[in-house]
Formats: sequence, C-alpha cells, structure tokens
Amino acid sequence: MITYRLALPTEADTLKSLLWQHGQNEWNYLTEDGVNAEFELLERGAASAVVAVQDDEIIGCSVLIDATHSPDYLNKYTHQKLMYFIGDVVVASQHGGKGIATALLQACITQAREVGAEVVLIERHEENLASAGMMRKAGFHILDTFHDPEKRSAGSQNSCILAIELGA
Repeated sequence: MITYRLALPTEADTLKSLLWQHGQNEWNYLTEDGVNAEFELLERGAASAVVAVQDDEIIGCSVLIDATHSPDYLNKYTHQKLMYFIGDVVVASQHGGKGIATALLQACITQAREVGAEVVLIERHEENLASAGMMRKAGFHILDTFHDPEKRSAGSQNSCILAIELGA
C-alpha cells in the first residue's frame, strides 16, 4: 500500500538522491544549483514536499513552492492571484505507471488549496509525454508554450506552463 505525507526535514538527502537517480532524463531540466535552491526553500519553510511511501521506503516526491519564492517569470501567468508552483516531481522508475505522480500532484493541489491558493502552476517540456499525462490527470491545462533552448536541449526545445485554477 502506498501512503502520502509531508516529508520530514531529516529526509532531504533521501529526496535529493531520489531526484538525481530517477529524475534525470532528456526532458527534465535539473541543475545542481536549481536542486540545491529548491531544497534550501524546503529547509527555510518556503516550500514543502509531499512523499509517496511504500513499505517504509520513499518512492516518490513532489515539491510545492509558495509564490514569493517561485520563479519570477511565472508572475505573468497569475494575474495577481495567490499562486503556488510545483517544482520537481519524481517517482522511482520501478514504480512508474501506477498513478503515483498524479497522486503527488493532487496532494500538492490540496495543500495549496488549504492555504488559500487560487492557482497552482507547473512546468514541463512540451514533448514529455509522461509529465503531460500526469498533469492532465491531475487537472492541469496548458497556459503557454514557448521556445526555451536555455532549459531544453531535446526535441522541440519548448516549455509548457500549465495551471489549475482552485477557485475562490
């Protein structure tokens, strides 16, 4: 049975290892500086992580970042709404295709709703079909697609910004 909960501060190294081991591929933009900055936000309480656990092993995680610490380029998509941003989402490769990533996204959405967010944003490579599927199943829709060669070296080199409106 898979359970979902907030990550503990002591689990940061485990989450980083999971991200580096299972999150790197041609579609994902992972840099050491970016990952370290995200985990620094977790340490400071400006972000939280939801983990998927099976048999006492963390098999997935997602990071929810509050608006004031989210990337500035996302501001144009919020129209002054209270926004949260889902940073990295990763599931151990041997557990892929089980809906875990979608459940992690839904847990982040629930958490954002509970603190009064009006919109949650997320980003992916345009051609990342696995990410597209989990985001669609969680209720996200595409707001924008743009050429992003500094982040994207594969395929179309396009990024998509997606949103889910949480209502008032």
